[in-house]
Amino acid sequence: MSEATLSAGLLLAAFVAGIAGMGWLALSMPVHAQQAWGEALSSRTARVLRCLGASSLFAALLLCLAVDHASMASLVWVMTLAASALVVAFALSSRPTWLRALAPWVRSRHRA
Repeated sequence: MSEATLSAGLLLAAFVAGIAGMGWLALSMPVHAQQAWGEALSSRTARVLRCLGASSLFAALLLCLAVDHASMASLVWVMTLAASALVVAFALSSRPTWLRALAPWVRSRHRA
């Protein structure tokens, strides 16, 4: 595998980790959980989602650092965070139930 292919794969993984992290952080908020599941989450579930979100964003930073030197990697990471937040915001505004895929263990009491 060439170095360029490896770098592209790592940056794609960082972007996916950023989307997952932003999604988990959004779903940990009561208003967005209401949008996705129709009800607020328990405090324990919200805490787990926050921890997953923070860990995923940190993993995205580590992936960016694996590709470039620190100054460029931090810039790419911040741009990845911005793009990830935009993707999650668009999902929340048009299809909030799609974000349920990030937390399949959460079951709504109103769904069978």
